[in-house]
Amino acid sequence: MGSDKHSSGLLDSLKMERVRTILTHTYPYPHEHSRHAIIAVFFGCLFFISSDNMHTLIEKFSVKWWSMYACLLGFFYFFSSPFIGKTIRPNYSNFSRWYIAWILVAALYHLPNFQSMGLDLRMNLSLFLTIYISSIFFLVVFHIIFLGLWYVGLVSRVAGRRPEILTILQNCAVLSMACCIFYSHCGNRAILRQKPLGRQHSSLFWFWKREARHSTWLAKFYRMNELKDQVCSSWFAPVGSASDYPLLSKWFIYGEIACNGSCPDSSNEISPIYSLWATFIGLYIANYVVERSTGWALTHPLSVDKYEKLKNQQLKPDFLDMVPWYSGTSADLFKTVFDLLVSVTVFVGRFDMRMLQAAMTKSGDATGREELLYDHLADKNDFWFDFMADTGDGGNSSYSVAKLLAQPKIKVPVANEYIFLPRGNVLLIGGDLAYPNPSAFTYEKRLFGPFEYALQPPRWYKNDSIAVDKPELPKGVSDLKSYEGPQCFLIPGNHDWFDGLNTFMRYICHKSWLGGWLMPQKKSYFALQLPKGWWVFGLDLALHGDIDVDQFKFFNELVKEKVGEKDAVIIITHEPNWLLDWYWSDDTGKNVRHLICDVLKYRCKLRMAGDLHHYMRHSSTQSDGPAHVQHLLVNGCGGAFLHPTHVFSKFSKFYGASYGSKVAYPSFDDSSKIALGNILKFRKKNWQFDFIGGIIYFILVFSLFPQCKLAHILRGDSFSGHLESFLGTVWNAFAYVMEQSYVSFTGVLMLLIAAILFVPSKISRKKRVLIGVLHVTAHLMAALILMLMLELGIEICIQHNLLANSGYHSLYQWYKSVESEHFPDPTGLRARIEQWTFGLYPACIKYLMSAFDVPEVMAVTRTNICKQGMESLSRSGAVIYYASVFLYFWVFSTPIVSLVFGSYLYICINWLHIHFDEAFSSLRIANYKSFTRFHIKDDGDIEVFTLAVDKVPKDWKLDKDWDSEPKLKLDKDSDSEPKQRFKMSHEREFPSKWCASTAQQDPVNTVKIVDRFVIHRSDKENGDS
Repeated sequence: MGSDKHSSGLLDSLKMERVRTILTHTYPYPHEHSRHAIIAVFFGCLFFISSDNMHTLIEKFSVKWWSMYACLLGFFYFFSSPFIGKTIRPNYSNFSRWYIAWILVAALYHLPNFQSMGLDLRMNLSLFLTIYISSIFFLVVFHIIFLGLWYVGLVSRVAGRRPEILTILQNCAVLSMACCIFYSHCGNRAILRQKPLGRQHSSLFWFWKREARHSTWLAKFYRMNELKDQVCSSWFAPVGSASDYPLLSKWFIYGEIACNGSCPDSSNEISPIYSLWATFIGLYIANYVVERSTGWALTHPLSVDKYEKLKNQQLKPDFLDMVPWYSGTSADLFKTVFDLLVSVTVFVGRFDMRMLQAAMTKSGDATGREELLYDHLADKNDFWFDFMADTGDGGNSSYSVAKLLAQPKIKVPVANEYIFLPRGNVLLIGGDLAYPNPSAFTYEKRLFGPFEYALQPPRWYKNDSIAVDKPELPKGVSDLKSYEGPQCFLIPGNHDWFDGLNTFMRYICHKSWLGGWLMPQKKSYFALQLPKGWWVFGLDLALHGDIDVDQFKFFNELVKEKVGEKDAVIIITHEPNWLLDWYWSDDTGKNVRHLICDVLKYRCKLRMAGDLHHYMRHSSTQSDGPAHVQHLLVNGCGGAFLHPTHVFSKFSKFYGASYGSKVAYPSFDDSSKIALGNILKFRKKNWQFDFIGGIIYFILVFSLFPQCKLAHILRGDSFSGHLESFLGTVWNAFAYVMEQSYVSFTGVLMLLIAAILFVPSKISRKKRVLIGVLHVTAHLMAALILMLMLELGIEICIQHNLLANSGYHSLYQWYKSVESEHFPDPTGLRARIEQWTFGLYPACIKYLMSAFDVPEVMAVTRTNICKQGMESLSRSGAVIYYASVFLYFWVFSTPIVSLVFGSYLYICINWLHIHFDEAFSSLRIANYKSFTRFHIKDDGDIEVFTLAVDKVPKDWKLDKDWDSEPKLKLDKDSDSEPKQRFKMSHEREFPSKWCASTAQQDPVNTVKIVDRFVIHRSDKENGDS
């Protein structure tokens, strides 16, 4: 490009090598630089907004317009806030980002004051879209031609690798932005006017002149306009006239003439914007051809970007996020609801998998009992076992607990010293193995995946194999009694029963390994005989909340034949019916009660359960006689979202005995404070709720669009007058919905029914109706206020002639009217392109521009309706109008509906103690995870430790100790020579593959004891320590 004598000066003082270093990336080709170029273009735009234009913007300050800007940008920010700085499900988050950019630009270019900053958004937007479509057309044609040359063998075979469409679109966007920024600050002048260096500046910056002598930085900033002029005249000067390139003269767009008065002839100079565009296109083509036609592609089968991404993925675990329970777009949740309906209506009371298991098992003979009773651990010494429940939700939380369970020993602080707790010989899992529904995907990704990372299965084990003859023991182990590794026994929870127990049977009863834990069990319930006279009964309550007759018969016979009078029993169920029955004022588990009270007769020392995702322990106070159960323990902190504890703080009675709360984790006070997150974080945690919330709000106010009589709100002289008129209009709109509307009233009525049914049946019917009415009223008032704010914004723009002036395709019509003036085309290049593309090229530009005329379409249609009535609108016109209204109303309503609903949940959980499940599932809290470890001591008593981690790591890396530890072990057998074999994972010192990226956050280093007590096997008093 050309240059002139003014190219020196400030340009020479810039350290261009530093600029190149900052913007240059390791990627060798410019077409890989899209994201970095976008950043560079953005900062370039800010750099060229000169100070003398900024002060004009401040001088034209208007409270009305700035308030409108604040509201508009505020709503758009709150809508997009969950997607800033993170990638959440790219399909929805990317859609939201593009959606926001689209309708925000469409709104901003209709509002005033941006020309004060030197930005004509209307011209820039239309020019951007034109160059964008032209670039896409050109690059698509280029790629088609290049692939054709590859097909006939004229270029390297590696060139057949197809380019990514997203890369093409990104480069076209960067190219178009660069051209628009150049046009905004340099124009499309064929002959650039020389601007005087001594430019007059506003008195607003008079103090800079005085300080410029003493500050180099202030002097450079003060002379920013001089720098801009030099950049335009030296870097982007015209490349010459069309006569210099006679063969290409018909393929140029010309620049406009810069002259005072009338210009006798049209310009013969090539457009600087056209030359800039051609330069970028040429760079892209040149680098693409070089890459695909040389050996570079052979040595780099993947781009550096993809290679680094793939490498990072391999060094990071593929954990799933916590289940989004309030997602309106999750197929898993809809499947869960469907499975639950089928299970309740089809299986409950009609078909029970437990009956089928009983029919296939003859518990009276030895073979049948082996499938339910496991006594191979009865003679073990120094026996430890673990309990956890409700895993299989978020990968970070599930793996954190699984990693602690897998460690050979855990070092935990106690007072001023440390103690070591060895890994349990047996792991007991109390149900709800995967969320939200049982399926092959959820079991493999949410359950087996984290556990296999924590403790790998044997190398010879095949994950997709079915265990025909359980247990499948390692080579050299003769029977289950001889196996020294950790074992696992599980019971199903309510979520495991949603498919009739099908997935549980396939993955638990018909497979042998959960990670490195051997699974010997063959049925969904079991009895486990432990050392020192201890027993564990794992009961399957299904969806009935109780055991069936065959299950009761098995345990009844077992107690009579095997359980001694001085033995002690631990009963595991999925649901803690002592808490839930108290909460719901219900009476469930009658067969379980009969088993405990009448069959075991005070031999049940401990009941354990999950289902509630917190830790709580209640112990009998023995104030009103002996209790049938000494301790009641809930620990559902295996990986699922957190549940509150303060809701159950007043529980005190079970089976006629009194109990006192010993430990709650998190504490009652912390639990109440955590609930505040529903107000502050509901939408951030449940951004997919937008899909439902925005539609509901739009239905509530559908019949109120448009509001034609809003002028009285704007006539008031005081703020109180405006507010009074506004609130009066809100009340009138509410009355209209109740008295005359059909669609909105139906929406309100349906929402009211849903809100009343949503309130838990724990409280009386009158209170449920009252709470439902207040809940719906809050939503309706919020929707009405948002509707009036949107209508007021449109009304203000119409009154100031910013909208409803041109009609449909206003941007395209305006651009066509100025195109020939600013971008002369005397050779008819555009006409030829239109002919070659059969009219597709101008049609794409036209309809893409019309997408940014949404506010204009909304205002024009609104004005026509207000003048001629709704009857004058055609069906297609009505669809277009309501669709355009919905595009903006959806953005305004989604943050508000989440705020209102989150506030409702907070009030209910902390004041009314209802919605404990709904109010905490919305928060998706992965922290506060725990499990319980038991030690059977020599005297027959059990010492109990509950280990917890307050904060779960979110970022993991490959554990170097695990990676470097020798995998082979030397087996010394007296009958033969020593042989090397691969270690079983439980034999390793570092069994878990991943560790936290920050060592201080790793669960092994942050684990602590939150509860410690002793369970005595005899009837002597149980105590805490």
